[in-house]
Amino acid sequence: MKNTTYFLLALAAAASLASCSPKGPYALTNKVYKHQTDSVLEVISREQPAMLQDSLGVQIPSEWIGTVNFNARKPNYVIIHFTAQDSAKQTLKTFTLVKPQVSAHYVVAKDGKVYHMLNDYLRAWQAGISKWGSITDMNSCSIGIEIDNNGHEPFNDVQVKSLLALLAQLKKTYNIPTANFIGHQDIAPARKPDPGPLFPWKLLATKGFGFWSDELLELPPDNFDYATALRLIGYDTSNLSAAITAFKRHFVQVEDSPVMSQLDLNVLYNVYRKY
Repeated sequence: MKNTTYFLLALAAAASLASCSPKGPYALTNKVYKHQTDSVLEVISREQPAMLQDSLGVQIPSEWIGTVNFNARKPNYVIIHFTAQDSAKQTLKTFTLVKPQVSAHYVVAKDGKVYHMLNDYLRAWQAGISKWGSITDMNSCSIGIEIDNNGHEPFNDVQVKSLLALLAQLKKTYNIPTANFIGHQDIAPARKPDPGPLFPWKLLATKGFGFWSDELLELPPDNFDYATALRLIGYDTSNLSAAITAFKRHFVQVEDSPVMSQLDLNVLYNVYRKY
């Protein structure tokens, strides 16, 4: 019950902090956040039996009895994005407006400052229509991290340093498996390009956040099916060309044409065996 107690306390604390925030540019949105967390707390606190009827409309007996063996559901994936906007300030504005219908748990600014925008146990609207393996609702099992980057520039060292510290904390807190640190394009290959081929996936892998190929690569066997290998890693291969491009932008980062070269096949064979 420890995780559940933490979850409820965290929500209550978030609501409390929002209610007593000083006046400023986000005072109104913090007030809305408090209202939303209060609504979540009210839903979680409900203790009611299942209201069931059989096919003839006869009510089925039902009773609420609270179990003592449970905890909060926790995030099991981290999805990394670039903002594709001009500044962290612009992204914060986007995530505090209703109309865009998008959000993330964290935003990492170019100066290294980390903005925490949503309790980790709550569901952000960051993955969208996506798929990884058999999971079709990535929002419900992941933490979304947005990196302030327009999509055409390198990620600076200060920013990456803060990201690594954040990932280390999340991995330790929620026991997130090494394989479960992925990018938005990985889970939505036909729809999203982020965090892009300039993102330092190799560095992250050396720190335990995702996998990378070994320096020494062996040739895959003659019967190696690269489409099946991509699918077993997690990629949605219904659009195979998009899946190939997404894989190459993450694990090869030399070029991203939807064609598998011998190098690409060697890297894929090495990486898929890690998964």
